[in-house]
Amino acid sequence: MLAALLAVPVPWLMARQRVFRRSPRAALAVWQAVTVGALASGLGAAPAALAVVLRDERPMAHLGTLSVLGAGSGLLLARLIVSGHRVGRHLRVLRRRHRELVDIIARHADGRLRVLAHPAPTAYCVPGLSPRLVISDGTLSRLTHDEIAAVLAHERSHLRARHDLLMEFFTVVHEALPQRLRRTEVMAEVRLLIEALADGAAVKEVGRMSTARALLALSGSATPEAALGAATTASPRIEVLAAGPLPRVVSALMYGYAAALLAVPVAVAAWSVR
Repeated sequence: MLAALLAVPVPWLMARQRVFRRSPRAALAVWQAVTVGALASGLGAAPAALAVVLRDERPMAHLGTLSVLGAGSGLLLARLIVSGHRVGRHLRVLRRRHRELVDIIARHADGRLRVLAHPAPTAYCVPGLSPRLVISDGTLSRLTHDEIAAVLAHERSHLRARHDLLMEFFTVVHEALPQRLRRTEVMAEVRLLIEALADGAAVKEVGRMSTARALLALSGSATPEAALGAATTASPRIEVLAAGPLPRVVSALMYGYAAALLAVPVAVAAWSVR
């Protein structure tokens, strides 16, 4: 019951609470807690039930229940393994091909920076063990110095914090769910929060107004699959920047909620083996 609750209705309700976008780091902590709690509950259902049944005077009477729970936990584990392999391999292949492409067609600037000879403004990063930061001539010509600094700070934040691994984690779990249980709005909200988190690095470097103007200038530009781009979900993130961060006490409560979510499956498991 706990796994089902954390896997479907709770994420759906969370995706509708847009005010928490103003504290993306805390919101992502809650999203991770919900996801890990759902996985821990689903995978731990069979072991926890077994611990309870073994204390019963007639354990064989519960064989049917144990079989169902064991099959459910086993199926979840198998789907996670398959999804992790498929998603990870797909992303690595796409990123390797795109790195090779930009290394050929783009100008090499400092280190990992590549400049595309294209008039449309665009900027994104290709994460991985050998990352690339890609920006176009259109971006360099249309944006001011501070706005370009905001874009670069945003993308470097993605690479430095390895936000791609966080996005990959949620993608693996999303793909592991049965088709009917997947919610596109959940993945869209997680991606928005990850981009808003990188916006914070830009705000620290050049300020909120320059960051918002940079997002506005890049709004509508395309980001390749498997890359992370400043233009992704630009419009709602501009609204987040305009609204400003949430009070610290609200963020603290969100972290407390995340900790409580993680504690619930642990408490259930402890109860089952007491």
